[in-house]
Amino acid sequence: MRDLDPNDLVIFACVVEEGSFKRAAERLRVPNSTVSRRIMVLEEQLGEKLLHRTTRSFALTDLGSSVLPHARQVAAEIDAAAQLVRSGSSEPTGHLRISIPTDFTADMMASLFARFMATYPRLSIDVDVSRRRVDLISENFDLAIRIGDLQDDATLAARRVGTIEMGLYAAPGYLAARGTPDTPADLSGHEFLHLTQTIGHPPELRLTSDEGTWSGGPPGRMTANSPGVLMHMALNGAGIAPLANHLAADKVSSGALVRVLMDWHQSRLPIWAVFPGRRLLPTRTRLFTQALSEELAQ
Repeated sequence: MRDLDPNDLVIFACVVEEGSFKRAAERLRVPNSTVSRRIMVLEEQLGEKLLHRTTRSFALTDLGSSVLPHARQVAAEIDAAAQLVRSGSSEPTGHLRISIPTDFTADMMASLFARFMATYPRLSIDVDVSRRRVDLISENFDLAIRIGDLQDDATLAARRVGTIEMGLYAAPGYLAARGTPDTPADLSGHEFLHLTQTIGHPPELRLTSDEGTWSGGPPGRMTANSPGVLMHMALNGAGIAPLANHLAADKVSSGALVRVLMDWHQSRLPIWAVFPGRRLLPTRTRLFTQALSEELAQ
């Protein structure tokens, strides 16, 4: 089999993204017949069909679904190289597709997105907000924000852009009724709202200060894998919740929450920008990662 023409892979990715041969031809500024012919050549070289065609639509074959992530990767590499030539590596264009966790600070991210779009008017941003771990390559994402330890994946690259610091928070009404803990051991007399990865199985709480390290399992009838849910439970006086300091900051400023055991904190969690492991990072991804790192450093 001859070496595949990268341009054919780009055309294939464009056809799938646009949903039709005609729209792909218009976007690529080539005749419709050229798009059809190059897809046929690619299928002949691969020895199988990539698309099931009808008169009005098409569907990916199993091989097409397998080839698509690689075709998108090639298209992204070419786009990144073209951006470097067109803009001297400073002006991002196209669509920036980002996945962020549900409980990542919405206000901070919205402000960052607004300023980034104002700075770069030729750029559009698509944001997926979910606890789901997206597949950056097959789902064509430029960037995902992930928190904590990363899974080993040779197809991805990552840059640490910040750190989450955790504290313990409760509503003033709850503390007035139950008292304020002076030491971690005092948590045994309180209702604790547990943040967990596995529902129903609260992890051991570990706190650190200049005095040393304390660990234990404070009692609590509530576990959740969402910091946002625990924050609203704490706001409603349900107990003491471990929250990211940046997530609770506005509520503390308004007096709706109070931080307890100020000198004690949980392990700091790294914040990562994760992207497909390309040799050429698109300008839009590189500049947004830099802007995010600067935002989190404030």
